[in-house]
Amino acid sequence: MNFNILAYIIYSLLTCYIILWVGRQFHRNGRTFIVSLFGQDSSLADTTNNLLLMGYYLFNIGYAIIQFSYWDQIQSIDELVSSIALKTGRLLFVLVGLHYMNMLGIYLFAKKKKLINH
Repeated sequence: MNFNILAYIIYSLLTCYIILWVGRQFHRNGRTFIVSLFGQDSSLADTTNNLLLMGYYLFNIGYAIIQFSYWDQIQSIDELVSSIALKTGRLLFVLVGLHYMNMLGIYLFAKKKKLINH
């Protein structure tokens, strides 16, 4: 029996939930950092924050969709669970990597801005 369709459905629901939940958290909690970088210009900070959220959604949903093309044939429940866990783990690894790269970028940008202002 082929379990690929079931795996696709479970993976899609799981990754969409993770991507949307993490995106909302980043959008809400990251606004403070962006406002401080733009010198309390709320309008520019909100626009930038919204653009970052859209880019985040597009990149991560695109990555999740690409994972379908690398899926092997699943023949058992064990393979189903293992495959979904592996694909979801890779997605989480990408999310963590992007988060730390963004935090490094914000830190370097704020440091450069502080040097220019002094």
